[in-house]
Amino acid sequence: MGFLVKFEPVLCTPLCLTSIMILSVSLEMVHVILTDPGLAPSPGAGNAGRGLEPEPWGTPRAADGLDQTLGTRRIAHLAFLAFVLGNVVSNLCMFVRRNPSIQGVFLAGQAVGQGWSYCYVCESHVPQRCGHCHDCKACVLRRDHHCVLFGQCVGHANHRYYLCCLAHLWLGLLHAITLNADLFLGLHNQGLSLHNLLLLFIPWALFFTGQVGLSTFAVAFVADTCLLGFLLVSAFLVFHLQLLRRGLTTREWSVGSGSSGGSYDLGWRENVVQLLGHRWYLTWLCPLLPSTLPGDGITFRLRPLPPQPPGYVY
Repeated sequence: MGFLVKFEPVLCTPLCLTSIMILSVSLEMVHVILTDPGLAPSPGAGNAGRGLEPEPWGTPRAADGLDQTLGTRRIAHLAFLAFVLGNVVSNLCMFVRRNPSIQGVFLAGQAVGQGWSYCYVCESHVPQRCGHCHDCKACVLRRDHHCVLFGQCVGHANHRYYLCCLAHLWLGLLHAITLNADLFLGLHNQGLSLHNLLLLFIPWALFFTGQVGLSTFAVAFVADTCLLGFLLVSAFLVFHLQLLRRGLTTREWSVGSGSSGGSYDLGWRENVVQLLGHRWYLTWLCPLLPSTLPGDGITFRLRPLPPQPPGYVY
């Protein structure tokens, strides 16, 4: 487990597929920014051409402004894209490099206490909130879940990078949908014909039957991917932010730990510190900014019991 440490299909295959999707969306966004007449620096450059013609939906736009300077709007879009893409890639790399498992963690010196269990696969006592992953072939400290897209478990050591990567993916896909809004508006203006519906939902069917060209298929496929990806990432991000607020992991939520993390719920602010570190407000800007985690993934702070009234019998 870990980047440049163990090349296994369970890690490399999802990473390659995810990287290809990120690269294709990024290239399409750069193409739109550089060729969209609406972002041209001159006020009258191609304003009438922002809508799409009825037949060539999704065809590349004419590069009316490429022979001119980029202009403020294009520079702003490119700068924002570079910021988001840089954070997505760097958080993904940090996520894979940080090994969340018990491999290399000295557990022998830790006293086996309440909440510890025995893993018969790893043949070791493991602390509370630790779980075995059959894909990673190891027990993971404060295991949340195994991320299929990133090919590795989300745990104590890399949860911060997973959540930040998810947040910047959401920003990037929202930016892509905004840039591709005229494609969907043009489709809406043309009417919901069978051809347009197929181009919207299954563009590969039209491509393989020869009804659209490669350029139209590529733009339509990436635009559809952005829309679908935005919906999925939005659902995942909202779900994990709710778990963060309650001090829960996905694993604990799935087994029915209730609406809160029980004794692990220290309040939303302290829950954020436990997951993102003491400088949690800076972790969203860059994964390279240091933010020390207060815990070690082996022992956890517990919420104190509420004071009991006099004469209360346990």
